[in-house]
Amino acid sequence: MELDFQLAVESAIIEACEVPVEAAVSRWLAAALGERGEDAEVTVRVVDEPESAALNGTYRGKQGPTNVLSFPFEAPPGVSLALLGDIVVCAPVVAREAREQDKSAEAHWAHMIIHGGLHLIGYDHVEPDAAQAMEMLETEILAGLGYSNPYAGEHE
Repeated sequence: MELDFQLAVESAIIEACEVPVEAAVSRWLAAALGERGEDAEVTVRVVDEPESAALNGTYRGKQGPTNVLSFPFEAPPGVSLALLGDIVVCAPVVAREAREQDKSAEAHWAHMIIHGGLHLIGYDHVEPDAAQAMEMLETEILAGLGYSNPYAGEHE
């Protein structure tokens, strides 16, 4: 997998939000993509709240920043490219969620990268059955990497 890891935030945000190093992001993304990621190209861009809010508004019609956005690449007919797409992660939102949910920053970052990666290969959580399948797969991948279930206690 070829990863283009972009830090579009100030160094103070990188430290305060415990933004992971590229090697960790690559490992998490490879786990999410499996065989689909072997020859794939993916961009992961770490952003601040204004950029996340602008993208969320433009592409999802929702106000404010969000934790992770995925933009799967769809090649025109007859064009074959290894590009899977882009993942945009809002560092301050992920850091805040980790604190609020009493999770380690590392575990929450891993979850967001895996979640975004699964979106790039066609998973979604619009319908309840699809959401349940995606959550189960995320939990399985995270467990394989040594992280606990990010949804523990949510559905009880």
